[in-house]
Amino acid sequence: MGKRGEELQAGVMSILRAGRGPMSAYDVLESLKGTYPKIAPPTVYRGLAALMEKGRVQRLESLNAYIARQDHENTDPAILSICKDCGTVEENTDPDVFQHLSSALKKAGFSAQRHVLEVHGVCSSCETEA
Repeated sequence: MGKRGEELQAGVMSILRAGRGPMSAYDVLESLKGTYPKIAPPTVYRGLAALMEKGRVQRLESLNAYIARQDHENTDPAILSICKDCGTVEENTDPDVFQHLSSALKKAGFSAQRHVLEVHGVCSSCETEA
């Protein structure tokens, strides 16, 4: 990867970390235009894909959005808790959950290659405000 690719990924990470919640690729694109005025959507998608491959970014499938991994050292699949009220996303890991899920799917003749587990509900902060 070239220096420009690394700089772009660093910029994407900075934007995702500074964001107040999940961001779409186009939100990231708009934020990057100050630094890269001619940046195109495919460039942002490549940067996000590279960061996902490194385990530094998580894609929220149900929201078509991205977040920076909370624990960038951990590349295990995450259980993502998404608050329907404030939009906060919490990341939890439990290897046993994914092991049991893969095992159950294997018994059904399906080979899991990637896990995405998103749970929509209300976070503790919003629940106490209600």
